[in-house]
Amino acid sequence: MSDRTDGGGFGNWVATGMGFGLMRPAPGTWGSLPPVILALVLAMAEIAPRQIDMALAALGLFFGVGCLAFGASAEKRYGKKDPGKVVADEIAGQSLALMWLPWDRDNSHIIATCAIAFFSFRLFDIVKPPPARGWQRLEGGLGILIDDLVAGFYALVTTQILVRVLW
Repeated sequence: MSDRTDGGGFGNWVATGMGFGLMRPAPGTWGSLPPVILALVLAMAEIAPRQIDMALAALGLFFGVGCLAFGASAEKRYGKKDPGKVVADEIAGQSLALMWLPWDRDNSHIIATCAIAFFSFRLFDIVKPPPARGWQRLEGGLGILIDDLVAGFYALVTTQILVRVLW
């Protein structure tokens, strides 16, 4: 059976972030890449910043809701709380870190902006400053997702400050 109840099929595809969570080493790092790639491609194609935000919001929302819906079954499937293979939460958090940025037409600024957002999100996701670590104890998909949204928020603030100060 491949449905929500066993975490297989579509549910597993969502939970593992289109399979990025199955990549080694560091599946969380791989799972953080789809929003960065999306923002990079759209910004370099000179898509309007608000349209980039909408695309990131849609991606983050899809995988955030997917994490809530399929997180508990993924924990059962992989036999542990917040398994490393589940990276829908990283996609949602990284999407948040890339929101509302002042994208310009300088490709070096675009690359640097994406790099700042990526590395700051990875740092906050690994360190899990308060209250992220405590909220991770929540059950199922919410416990998987919430710490990454907090990390995404911290990375959003950090990226906004650095990007706006640097250029």
